[in-house]
Amino acid sequence: MRGVKPHIKVERNALKDMPPPAFLSDDAKAEWSRIVPILAERRILTEADLGGVENYCMAMGLAREMEREIQKIGAIQKIYQLDKDGNSRLVRVAKNPAVSIQSDAMTRARLLAAELGCTPVSRSRPTIDGDDDGDDLFAWSGG
Repeated sequence: MRGVKPHIKVERNALKDMPPPAFLSDDAKAEWSRIVPILAERRILTEADLGGVENYCMAMGLAREMEREIQKIGAIQKIYQLDKDGNSRLVRVAKNPAVSIQSDAMTRARLLAAELGCTPVSRSRPTIDGDDDGDDLFAWSGG
């Protein structure tokens, strides 16, 4: 592609640690309280990231809630029915719906965590730091 590359302005107004939104579940609030201070300390959390952080925390909260359900009931559910004599008999075995819900939530949480720089691989990628030393990764060299 020919032409001048667009100048990308890096947001440098990082947000400080903040309390979790009231609408989050208790599990999601616990994850918010764990992750937001880390992101704030790294100075990578901006106003534009809050929706992603909320979504990440909701996904983690849901995964944890579903784990409790799985622990209570199990990964499979045995469906019993009373026969004409009043005895219960096993009709079928089904996967606990919490397993699928948890799996989807964990996948979303993992993808969002990578976007937020909360995985070992995403933290190892080159980033733009807060020091303006003239070494702009997006600068056009003209050559």
